[in-house]
Formats: sequence, structure tokens, C-alpha cells
Amino acid sequence: MDWIHPLAARVAEPADVLGGKGHGLVVLRRLGLPVPAGFVIGTRACRAFLRDGSLPAGFDAELSAAVRRLEAATGRRFGAGPRPLAVSVRSGAAVSMPGMMSTVLDLGLTTEATAALAAETGDPAFADETRRRFLASFASASSALPDAADPAAPSAAMAVPDDAMGQLRAAVRAVFSSWNNPRAVTYRELHGVPHHLGTAVIVQAMVFGNRDERSGTGVAFSRDPNTGAGSPFGDVLFGRQGEDVVAGHSSTRPLSELAGREPAVWERLVAALHRVERHYRDACHVEFTFETGALWFLQVRPGGLTGRAAVRVAVDLADERLIDRRTALRRISPHHLRSAGTPRMRTGDGVDLLTRGRGACPGVATGRVAVTADRAVRMAAGGPVILVRPVTSPLDMHGLAAASGVVTSRGGPASHAAVVARAMGKAAVVDAADLTVDAEAGCARVGERVVPEGTLITIDGTGGEIAAGDPGIAASLVDDHLHRLLGWADEVSGDRAARPDEERLRAAHARL
Repeated sequence: MDWIHPLAARVAEPADVLGGKGHGLVVLRRLGLPVPAGFVIGTRACRAFLRDGSLPAGFDAELSAAVRRLEAATGRRFGAGPRPLAVSVRSGAAVSMPGMMSTVLDLGLTTEATAALAAETGDPAFADETRRRFLASFASASSALPDAADPAAPSAAMAVPDDAMGQLRAAVRAVFSSWNNPRAVTYRELHGVPHHLGTAVIVQAMVFGNRDERSGTGVAFSRDPNTGAGSPFGDVLFGRQGEDVVAGHSSTRPLSELAGREPAVWERLVAALHRVERHYRDACHVEFTFETGALWFLQVRPGGLTGRAAVRVAVDLADERLIDRRTALRRISPHHLRSAGTPRMRTGDGVDLLTRGRGACPGVATGRVAVTADRAVRMAAGGPVILVRPVTSPLDMHGLAAASGVVTSRGGPASHAAVVARAMGKAAVVDAADLTVDAEAGCARVGERVVPEGTLITIDGTGGEIAAGDPGIAASLVDDHLHRLLGWADEVSGDRAARPDEERLRAAHARL
């Protein structure tokens, strides 16, 4: 059986074999866009591993052959000099599960390879920092292995083999095992994702966004995922690697700053967004890294929009004749309509505005402050809560699920908190830089003002405002895109009677 699939395939295997990420990378290559060389370990291997507790028969031989092909494609040696090859090892389920499973970056930086990288680049500090990042991500991923649960042998899970193939085999086992970690299981249960699917593993040559001042990483949407506006939107970090954007530990910069810092990268990125949007006939988002001015794509996915944005994009794409009106109607569900109204918090006289961040998911949410995920779960039994954190991570999934809204003091619109909030349709505010969280003291602080846990606050995920108490909702504006879409629905159903929006859409779906 073929457990491993090349990224250079002329015809992509389906997403249930390659995972959504692997399938998207094959599409990107077929569109002529730059994708680091690599291969995909399919979901069948994961299911076999989870069933048997070991990598399947014949897997090691296939893995060795795939690595040799990768060495030939890159002109580098895995785990050795003089031109060392380092790889990323990332999960990729058929259904997007942002941040729920393990990732290992910079794998292959053995002692020998690290010294060779320092000699090749003439930058020992860069080589040492990259090796440190590898050790940290390997240790984190190793905690997903079954033996890591044995308190008698914690060091076994943390030990890093000093041979590259040993590192790779351990990392693959760790990513497969992370399919069944508690946060991944919780995410699947919340989103109705079947537990038997398993994840693919994508292995690619590393691109170093932390290489120099002309390097960086980011997430770019072809259209604004909150409003649907038709211009590129996203986050970028200069001199950093990809996990730094989604982790939210650093305040990202607006994607538009790339135009001034690296205009050639910006032009290629915008052109690529246009190309992938035309291919998918939908708004898309990509993860990208650029190393010393060279742009590379690491992921592409269509969708990822709020309800309001989904309505606007469907209507705009129909106007642009990329899709027809019936397709536009099929893309919008009653769930989209429930969040498409996008209420705004009342502002102005009498409103006690605490601070302002960046709106990451539209909507207004009112609830009591909870400063840890565990407390959010406990407090939610007594009424709505707002989870307030410096950043969120997959370990906070239970708190995000229990909360009515989320606030983070760091991160941007592509951070973990923002991505998960949009997937759940919950109001979110990120990068509220004036806010600090003191979990031990059970409070948040805005300047000299203390906001104890349990304080009632309201957040506006469009404008980013955070207010004390419940200021109420401002009058809703008429959404012209929604009005037009529902008009198309009435044309299809043949029924123009006054009734709720969701009924109008369901009547049209019944005729499509």
C-alpha cells in the first residue's frame, strides 16, 4: 500500500486521503505557485497507527525513499552538512481543526546539521535560535505520545534523537497520536467531525521566516473574513516563523504593511490570492512565509468567513459572474443568516468604555469576566461569560466553547482566538494592548483600573470596543447584500410573502 504521496502529483488525491492541507498544497503547485518541496503521509497511515499502536508495515521503507527524493529535489542532506535539510512536520485533517494537533518545525537540526547551518549562513545565532525552536516544538509534540502519559518515564517523551530519521519517525508518531488528544476530541465533538477520519502529516522543506530582516510570515485572506469587503486582509510578522502568527503571543502587523516593506512579495501575494480565488470560485485564505524576499505558500483554504461576510462574498461573486445566483444561495445556510445582522454595541454618552482592541469576529456579547478557561466553564453554568486572556491556545478550547465571547490582549485577526471564534460564530476582540490579565489575582487591569473576575462587560467584535456593564445595542443598519440575496431566494421559491429570513432561504433551498 502507498502510505506516502508526493506534493508534485499531477492529480490530487481527495482531501479524505491527503487531508485538506495536503490537498490544497497540490492545488497550489498545479496553479504554478511556489510551494516548498515535500510529501504527504496519508490519513490511512494514521488510522492504521491508531488501530495498531505502531507505524504500518512497509512504512519505514517508504519514508526513507520519500526523504531521499526530497534531498534530491532540494540539493540538501537531511540532518547533515554541508547544506543541511530541515523540514516541517504538520498535521492536516480533511476538516480544518485549527491548532488542535501537533506540529514540529525545523526538524532535522541534529548537532551536525546545526553546525553546518551556522557555517552555511555565516550566522551562528540564527542556527542556534532555529535549533532551540526545534527542541521546543519537538518537546511539545512529544507530550502527545502514549508513553508521555507515564509519569515514571517523562524524560523518554522529551528525549530528542540526534539522528534526523529518528526525529522524523518520532514526530510522525506524535502528530498521529495528537488526533486523539483531549482538545482535538473536544473540537470534533463541538463541530460534528467524525472521530474515525484521522489526520494526514505534511512533511516539507523548511522556509525560514526568521532568517533576516527581509523574511517573515503571515496569513492572508483574499477578502475581509469579517465583512466580506473585496480587498486582501490579514496579518504579517517580520523576522518570525509561522507559528508566531497563529499563537498570538506577538502583536501582528496589518497585512498591508507588507506592501511598503517588501513590495515584490506583496505583488506576488496579491496576484496569487486572485489566482486561487478564481480557481476555487470563493474567498480563500493562505498561510505564507517569505525568506530573504522569496515568497512561499504553506496552505490554502476556501471560506473561513463570518455569516455577514459569507453573504456579501456570495452576492459579490455572483455579480462578478464567478458563480451564478443559485450557487450563491446554496452557499448560505440559516446559520449564516443568524449571524449576518451584525449588531453593534451602543457607544457615546453614558457608555463606560474600558478600552479598545481589534475586532476579530463581528457580534456583540455581554457576560461576566472569566480569566481562565476552567473558570469560564464553571461560571457559564450561572450565565454568559466573556473569556479574557493574554492569548488563547488549543488548551483553552473548553473555555472558548463555554464563553459567549473572547478578548485577548495580544495577537491579531489570524491568531488562534480569532480563528476559533469565527469558526464558532462568537464575538471576539484581540490585541487589546492596554489590557493585562492577572489570572492568579483573578482580575484584568486597564491602566490603573481593576476589573475583577465576575464583572459584567460587553464587547463589540466589529469595532473592537470593550465596555463595562451592558450599554445596549445600537440600531441595526440594513444590509443591502442580505436584502438582495433574500430577493433571489424569493425568486427561486416563487413566494414573496412576508416571513422570517431563514424561512425565505429554506423555501429557496427546497427548490434548488
